[in-house]
Amino acid sequence: MELHLSAEQEAFIREGIESGRLQKPEEAIEQAMSLWEERERRRLEILAAVQAAEASLQRGEGRVITSREQMDQLAQSVKQRGMERWIA
Repeated sequence: MELHLSAEQEAFIREGIESGRLQKPEEAIEQAMSLWEERERRRLEILAAVQAAEASLQRGEGRVITSREQMDQLAQSVKQRGMERWIA
């Protein structure tokens, strides 16, 4: 595979090598790919959570929150359940 980097990207990699953070240019690509893969995994997890939430709403399992007080009550409930699970 052939990659074409901008002059700024090449300079950034050279700086990484000169500073000792990288040993060779390939390490920059490996790190970039690793970060991209992690970001994509998180994106897919978020999309799955959104789809699950939408399905839950379609089943009528959602809550309508129209006030700050209701939001605070929900947050407190979630915290309480989390603490109970953690203790157990």
